[in-house]
Amino acid sequence: MKAIMVMYDSLNRHFLENFGCDWTITPNFKRLAEKTVTFDNSYIGSFPCMPARRELHTGRYNFLHRSWGPMEPYDDSMPDILDYHGIYSHLISDHQHYWEDGGATYHTRYSSWEIVRGQEGDRWKAEVGAKGQSFGLKTQDAINRSYIDSDEKMPQSQTFAAGLEFLEKNHQEDNWFLQIETFDPHEPFFTQEEYKKLYPHEYAGEQFDWPPYGPVTEPRNVVEHCRYEYAALLTMCDTKLGMVLDFMDRYDMWKDTMLIVNTDHGFLLGEHNMWAKGSFPFYNEVAHTPLFVWDPRTGICGEHRDQLVQTIDLAPTVLDFFGIEIPKDMQGKPLRQVIEKQETIHDGVLFGSHGGYVHVTDGRYVYMRDHVEGNENQPCYEYTLMPTHMRCLFGLAELQTAKLSEPLSFTKDTPVLQIKKMNGNSFNPKMARPGAYLEMEKSGKSVNVNALMNRLSPGGRDALYDLEADPGQMEPIEDKEVKDRMLRLMVRLMKESDAPKEQYERLGLTEYL
Repeated sequence: MKAIMVMYDSLNRHFLENFGCDWTITPNFKRLAEKTVTFDNSYIGSFPCMPARRELHTGRYNFLHRSWGPMEPYDDSMPDILDYHGIYSHLISDHQHYWEDGGATYHTRYSSWEIVRGQEGDRWKAEVGAKGQSFGLKTQDAINRSYIDSDEKMPQSQTFAAGLEFLEKNHQEDNWFLQIETFDPHEPFFTQEEYKKLYPHEYAGEQFDWPPYGPVTEPRNVVEHCRYEYAALLTMCDTKLGMVLDFMDRYDMWKDTMLIVNTDHGFLLGEHNMWAKGSFPFYNEVAHTPLFVWDPRTGICGEHRDQLVQTIDLAPTVLDFFGIEIPKDMQGKPLRQVIEKQETIHDGVLFGSHGGYVHVTDGRYVYMRDHVEGNENQPCYEYTLMPTHMRCLFGLAELQTAKLSEPLSFTKDTPVLQIKKMNGNSFNPKMARPGAYLEMEKSGKSVNVNALMNRLSPGGRDALYDLEADPGQMEPIEDKEVKDRMLRLMVRLMKESDAPKEQYERLGLTEYL
């Protein structure tokens, strides 16, 4: 048995033809749907990049206890478990966060791994003179781009080329797991002209393929240009995916090889009058993700499943495929039972970011809750034995708050450090009025963003949406009975995840305990 995972970053399902987009060019994603089962209710769990990848390894939520950080000594790791049971695992990635402080224990869990350099602000090529400028991610990115002048040199192209090299070398071997993981279509939306020309449009402004994290302040033509830039990169992703599908067709790998195509989260491209993914509640453009799975044991393809599934289900799915017992600390469930029997494995799921909004959905309703107004998002603690952030170690001021905490239910009887959260407190509670970008599209005019951002959702620090009546999450609803039910579901799932007691206090949920 063999398994391939093709993983993207920031893949917005609403831009795929599979889900009704009528202007992007994604024929291989449509072809993928014919070969696999499409999960129509797939959600993120922990956000963003490395917290999602920790879930990919551990099969359990990260965000209730920890922000961005490495794998922990007590963590179960799916590729590590595979290796222990004689299943070879190989990671190929251009996702530079694996090689920073906050991700440096992930890739070494695989039997072997390959690095492709040059994405985003990857500190790759050196130009000492640039240090005299305002040196940051965008300066480094401009340097990197100057070395990438053809499709073959694109990090994504090199990543998939290495993946195909692995397949060519090993497709006749047995008992392996291959993870081909590209940073694309994450911002910046940099690609070559052959993809850009597929989306002709008039634009004479400055380069704009790296939108800020926050409200849309740009005029309509700039927003539309950026969407085209994203679409061009998406089509590149589609093209490289087609190469994997071609290889599986050529060697009839469908008979014994699992295929999973997934992403860590989506991305806002003007919807809700917002860019990106980091400073507001997670609308479905970010939280509701595309997921496709082929399990050769079932032979089921070209079908859809509407059961709730999450990133935490992927580790158990791979382990189950190879006949390996699933560790007791994994919260996720194998997807085979959903594919084969259409069983419900979750009656509700949580998603969120450490110290930010906590969200819960039962598939129809989504309820979003921020911290209590006036409590400065405290108390809030990090639980870790690996005190690093994305690109740096914890500061001394943070570590001076540390104390040894009792073991958590999943730390294998190991005490952990409890460290006061000092950075990145919560997200902006002022949600842009839903439907703002839609109005801008209709009118062709810009929007008074400050006025929109000063309007809170009903309830101020929480919001409830009915996805059946309002799939675009344009208007929050007031329904006390539904809200109370969703709150109780949220608390139950938090308890099942051994959420620390201060999370309930931070969110004003103690009355539901």
